[in-house]
Amino acid sequence: MKVLEREPALAPPVDGVAERVANVDWQRVASDLDAEGSAIVERLITLAECRELVALYADGARFRSRVEMSRHGFGRGEYKYFAYPLPGLVAALRDAVYPHLAPIADRWNEAMGIAARFPGEHSRFVERCHAAGQTQPTPLLLQYAAGDYNCLHQDLYGEHVFPLQLVLLLSEPGRDFEGGEFVMTEQRPRMQSRPVVLPLRQGDAAVIAVHHRPVQDTRGVYRINLRHGVSRVRAGHRHTAGIIFHDAA
Repeated sequence: MKVLEREPALAPPVDGVAERVANVDWQRVASDLDAEGSAIVERLITLAECRELVALYADGARFRSRVEMSRHGFGRGEYKYFAYPLPGLVAALRDAVYPHLAPIADRWNEAMGIAARFPGEHSRFVERCHAAGQTQPTPLLLQYAAGDYNCLHQDLYGEHVFPLQLVLLLSEPGRDFEGGEFVMTEQRPRMQSRPVVLPLRQGDAAVIAVHHRPVQDTRGVYRINLRHGVSRVRAGHRHTAGIIFHDAA
């Protein structure tokens, strides 16, 4: 496999996840989400943190379940859902990122005429999920080898759904794997679906719409549905972490 050098290398981390997340340009993220249903945050986690998360995949005690995609028609490859307590980095990202996304989620729901609003702290939203019987954690690690792919899908796990999620690429394109692009589609009323490819690198995060987003035109606001997946990996191994903010039943 051709090896590509990343230049420059990932910058040293800001002390602590909360401080690192606070330094993100969330106004730009909100603008990108409004325009595209997705936004890239470069170098949100460090190379060392990527390696630490990948290494957890072999530790069965960390997970509540394992899914082989081919058995369910989801594609090829596999993924595992973390068990509580979540790894420190995963829990910290959930808690630190959520408050920046909750106002966007509220604004989207208001525009689409959806009644649900979201508390400012993630712990309070998790309490809401658990009170409704959604008690299983949803953050996950995904592993792909050559020939694997993930069909277009939406991560909906119960009545209470937070409309945004975080996807972290833990492997480096061109070095660890080839192919395996992160893709999204927009299903627009009376129009053909629009594909989007997000050019992620190791340590980058994508903030994406889980289900739908509002779009304004001359006749008012309408919803468009979004799905996401991964194209076929041509060579190597690809690892991804998904940070979903609602829990599952």
